Amino acid sequence: MASLDRVKVLVLGDSGVGKSSLVHLLCQNQVLGNPSWTVGCSVDVRVHDYKEGTPEERTYYIELWDVGGSVGSASSVKSTRAVFYNSVNGIILVHDLTNKKSSQNLYRWSLEALNRDLVPTGVLVTNGDYDQEQFADNQIPLLVIGTKLDQIHETKRHEVLTRTAFLAEDFNAEEINLDCTNPRYLAAGSSNAVKISRFFDKVIEKRYFLKEGNQISGFPDRKRFVGGTLKSLHYD
Repeated sequence: MASLDRVKVLVLGDSGVGKSSLVHLLCQNQVLGNPSWTVGCSVDVRVHDYKEGTPEERTYYIELWDVGGSVGSASSVKSTRAVFYNSVNGIILVHDLTNKKSSQNLYRWSLEALNRDLVPTGVLVTNGDYDQEQFADNQIPLLVIGTKLDQIHETKRHEVLTRTAFLAEDFNAEEINLDCTNPRYLAAGSSNAVKISRFFDKVIEKRYFLKEGNQISGFPDRKRFVGGTLKSLHYD
């Protein structure tokens, strides 16, 4: 079997938002029965058909790097975490719809990964405001995913989703809200599945079919995976 080209996608967000459950659902199409805290980074792989159903269809590996830790970590922890940000082709930002703080922290996570948070500047978000110039020249495809939709009462969903809708606009990204314990939210043919596929297509396109904007600048390509499938690799 011929080896497949691959792209690297970071999965970022506060501890406890459900990143590991999301990655497992995306890669295995199954609910993660007993989620545990991620220490360092866990990598899983999804097989994706680029431009499925067209003459340009081609299969790729999508490496999903679930990065653990807290965005408020000490600088030494951030420096250790920086190794996971090498040669990134896309970023999935994950927040807990029931936790406003986790939504606000997505700005800090993205700035850290984009190598623009070298000197901590305190709180970046106040009442939904932030410095848009810090994201103006970003060429890395982003996707915003809100988890734990099932934990929001029907009468409160409109209010919560309206409050978090600005995230996708700020990041110039599509938005998905779901429950990681229910595979139907990513069922084939659903609007969420279409958004996921469209995002991965964009990541692949930027990596392999455009000359510029395919990787985060500022980080050398110090480490790459070689060989076949990757599954639940842990780095401490």
